[in-house]
Amino acid sequence: MIKVDYIRDGLIEEFHEGYYVSLNPINGLKSDDKMTSPYFMRSCAKPLQATLLVDYDIDLLPEEFALCCGSHAGEDCHLKVARSIMKKFKIDENDLKCGVHAPLSMSMQNKMIVRGDNPSPLHNNCSGKHLGYLAICIKKGWNTESYFEPDHPLQVAIKEKINEMCGVEDPEKYPMTTDGCGVPILSMPLKNIAKGFVNLLKYPQILSAIKANPYIFGGENRTDTEIIQKTKNLIAKVGAGGLCVVLNVQEMNAFIIKINDCSYEARRFALFDIINRTGWGQIKYDNRIKTIAGKVVGQVVVSV
Repeated sequence: MIKVDYIRDGLIEEFHEGYYVSLNPINGLKSDDKMTSPYFMRSCAKPLQATLLVDYDIDLLPEEFALCCGSHAGEDCHLKVARSIMKKFKIDENDLKCGVHAPLSMSMQNKMIVRGDNPSPLHNNCSGKHLGYLAICIKKGWNTESYFEPDHPLQVAIKEKINEMCGVEDPEKYPMTTDGCGVPILSMPLKNIAKGFVNLLKYPQILSAIKANPYIFGGENRTDTEIIQKTKNLIAKVGAGGLCVVLNVQEMNAFIIKINDCSYEARRFALFDIINRTGWGQIKYDNRIKTIAGKVVGQVVVSV
């Protein structure tokens, strides 16, 4: 069990709870191994879904792989890579079925206001994944209009691949839903998700692309980008619902956390604390609680 306490002058003012599960033990840190309840994978599934790009021999540059694997912040650098994929596979922006939202990057939102630009499907944090989907469909000769439907050959292949990589023995007992970007997303126990990430070691093209392009993989104020940039051997992927998976490519091990109330800030504090505590990295971060004028009145404390 994870607990993140915001302690202000000795009083717990706010707290967040969740789970920490490691595939194999890490430096004596207690894993919630009895936690067998399923959770939807959300965007943690993206690097696993992207393994089909390798399986089907899709011709992508490292930065294009990184975009397809990540949840990008919709900045100009991300749109540049997205457009290179579109040009390569003759994909039109209207082919994307992920929907439109403002970029996750606040600085990009401000730039667009000044420019008078409106958001497009390319600003959607899942557009890289959808471009990868379309590239596969074009290569395989599959219908590109219905690639998001659960019975489409692409989604059937993704479901089979993820369950295989995650070692899910009875996948039909776990619910499936539609993710925010309109495609099917599986659920499974947290430990299975961690197992899937360790099996990414069989796909060095994907891991090296992410490690070499952490900003394209995420972007401004993205926790997974920050973890990759500040550590030597770690690959991280955040997901909605308070999830994040961290893979240590050297140790061939992974852990996943789930913050029950889905607080992004609590998730970040928990991740940095666990990474430092396990010896997987030494990330400097500020856990002090301050007044607007800068007076320190408390701290955020993580217990596992």
